[in-house]
Amino acid sequence: MFAEDLPIQVACRVLGVSESGFHAWRSRATSARSIRHALLTDIIRRVHAESRGVYGAGRVHAELTLGLGTVVGRITVELLMRRASVRGISGRPRFRHVPNVATAADLVDRKFERVASQELL
Repeated sequence: MFAEDLPIQVACRVLGVSESGFHAWRSRATSARSIRHALLTDIIRRVHAESRGVYGAGRVHAELTLGLGTVVGRITVELLMRRASVRGISGRPRFRHVPNVATAADLVDRKFERVASQELL
């Protein structure tokens, strides 16, 4: 609301906060958690990019803790990935059929025709 050029008094009244509380919030220093989350988000983006966009939260967490030695929880990694809109690829790789290209040649001359049924002994 304040960013939309509304007067501070109107925004505070609508949100139900005091003007002094708003000004105290604006002049407050950035918290240690916010700074840590910003740093972790940068590292998460780098790890995700190095995996060619494949790694999800579990693998990114493993890379952070085991590979880089960073102490961070998996739920925190999930939260930061969600906030940064970073997603891994889920599911198994699919077989891609290329049209009009033989998949494999029959190198042993197998015969796949059905022969007339024979009498059982």
